[in-house]
Amino acid sequence: MTDEQHSLLKASDINSMDAFEFHHPLNPNSEIYLRFLGRAVGLKRIGVTIARVPSGKESFIFHAHQNEEEWVYILSGRGIAEIGDVEYEVEPGDFMGFGLPQQPHHLRNPFDEDLVYLIGGEAGRLDVGVFPRLGKRVIKDGESAYIFDESALQLFWSSKQSTED
Repeated sequence: MTDEQHSLLKASDINSMDAFEFHHPLNPNSEIYLRFLGRAVGLKRIGVTIARVPSGKESFIFHAHQNEEEWVYILSGRGIAEIGDVEYEVEPGDFMGFGLPQQPHHLRNPFDEDLVYLIGGEAGRLDVGVFPRLGKRVIKDGESAYIFDESALQLFWSSKQSTED
């Protein structure tokens, strides 16, 4: 099979893909099923994923990325999007984009049917995520991620210090 043949995923291929089940370790109500479309066609610098959140569950956790932009397009079902300090009901056809600097955000599904959406964004090797309600951060480094308390941060360097010298 040539690379060109790997560039197309037919709907039947997508529907037969095994979904990766993820539960965010800091949110006991997190349950999301992911089909990684971008990876399946060889995309390395952007991610495109179909996500499904069952009724009564949440996607991840209220968070913001510091290095990667992302977007969400609702395909079916309804959900509640928390963006900053505001909650919005979202439905099919609604689009959300999170540029940099990013507002913290989160999706949950309190409704009777599954919430299904397309999510995408940058897929850099290094990203820092912030969980502002928990005082924690996550560092993604390649294929691994590490969670730590913000209280463990030690100042190494500051641009304010360098301009004051």
